[in-house]
Amino acid sequence: MKGLFTMPMSRAGVMSAPVACVLALVLTGTALAGGAHSAHEVPQLLGQARTTVTYEGNRVTVTFGPVDLPSGHDGELAASLPKHVFGLPEDMTLVGYQSRVFTKDGVDLPRQYLHHILLINQDKESVSCPGEPLFFAGAGLEMTEARFPSGYGVKLAKGQKLMAIVAFYHGVPPTKDVMASFTMEMAPKGTAVQALDVYQVGVNMVCYSQFPKRRADETDEGIEVKPGVQVDKSPLTFRMVGCVKFAYPHGHDQVLLIALENRTAQRTLLRTVPDVGPDGAFLSFLPHQIYRSAQGFGVNTHDAYDVVMVHHRPLHDPQPNHGMGNYLLYMTPGDCPSTPRSGP
Repeated sequence: MKGLFTMPMSRAGVMSAPVACVLALVLTGTALAGGAHSAHEVPQLLGQARTTVTYEGNRVTVTFGPVDLPSGHDGELAASLPKHVFGLPEDMTLVGYQSRVFTKDGVDLPRQYLHHILLINQDKESVSCPGEPLFFAGAGLEMTEARFPSGYGVKLAKGQKLMAIVAFYHGVPPTKDVMASFTMEMAPKGTAVQALDVYQVGVNMVCYSQFPKRRADETDEGIEVKPGVQVDKSPLTFRMVGCVKFAYPHGHDQVLLIALENRTAQRTLLRTVPDVGPDGAFLSFLPHQIYRSAQGFGVNTHDAYDVVMVHHRPLHDPQPNHGMGNYLLYMTPGDCPSTPRSGP
């Protein structure tokens, strides 16, 4: 987003959140026991900032910072606060979330200050990445507000260890007292809500166990984007039968399209097009591009699927760039109902 800063901004592999890859870097336990990828870990800011969790009505807000940026190290990595583990005071159901980046005095900052926010349930195993904890919510450069269809939500139990992770971008103009927040909207107590599973898919690798199989042009920052138009796709077989009610997209600068397609049935299930600047800098996913449906669409374990992303890097742009095309799919287990449910 040129014009917002007094200095040129770097491309997507640095500015945006490589959400899936960063998730693998911060997992505790056996995932990092061998020290793999330790050289790429995001440096943590120790003794400078803190993370707090507040409960107000049906909202749970995780607030990170304040922290002064740049954080004083060389290179173009993001600066991360220490991981924060917390629990809920009672069983709750997540029905939506939103993120924000701002200064301590309340002034909103450009989205490029935020590298990523991740919310992980350490006590529940991921469906899409067996053996890894569940990545159930988060945001990168897009900072898109999520609100599930009425009557659906992600159930979180009292006593479960939830982990919040944030990273700010190192290469921004000097700014004091930078903060970020992630607000989870919870269903009112006593509301009947059907549970959603969270399934992670992407053109880039989204599970730590898959990293050794990454393509030669893929790093922790994403897939290399060369000048001109580039189409990337990754085959996918789902590990569960489900009915997708909400799809949260994640992309980097210069992305033109993210899609999910059923090759067997020859159907495009998701087609997400971002709003971008004249140079391809990511602006936002507009509300009508965020899939949200009580009726939903089905996925199964026997059809063949593709995740697709399309980029355009200007021919004259010398800046290295890496892209990602991810979805967090929120789905109910089993086939979709034959008749649409009432609701939005």
